Amino acid sequence: MHNLIHQYYMRKNTAIPIIRFLLIFLFVYAATSKLAGHAMFRVQLTRFPVLGGYGSFLSWCIPAAEYIVVVLLFIPRWFLTGLYASATLLFLFTAFLIVMVSFNTNLPCSCGGVIAQLSWKQHIAFNLFFLGLSLTGIYLKRKNTDKVTVFNKTGNAYP
Repeated sequence: MHNLIHQYYMRKNTAIPIIRFLLIFLFVYAATSKLAGHAMFRVQLTRFPVLGGYGSFLSWCIPAAEYIVVVLLFIPRWFLTGLYASATLLFLFTAFLIVMVSFNTNLPCSCGGVIAQLSWKQHIAFNLFFLGLSLTGIYLKRKNTDKVTVFNKTGNAYP
């Protein structure tokens, strides 16, 4: 019994660092790619019908927001806030993509690096996968902090 409890606890606690790593990697990569090709990123944002005049402003705000999420995810005290921020950004990006693609399939991809090579459907699926990771991280983190159970060597929970 003790071994089963230990295995469950280890699996649950292994998922959070993996989610943290994947989200940090995603946002560092995305923000750095956007800044490395900033001129192109800015132009592509201005080509979105809804964004138009805000493209230049957003071309700085989006990478800044992504780096802020990275910092939040990196600091243990702010990790849960970072997960909420990550989920929020990914939801907004995905909703924006779905709305834009629904009305016009000939839109420029404003993402950088390898992500720019994805089709719109692949891009939406990619975002939904990372949104799912963020939501899973929120669930696991809240579950871990809301209730801490301590087991003795025989596998019984302390009151």
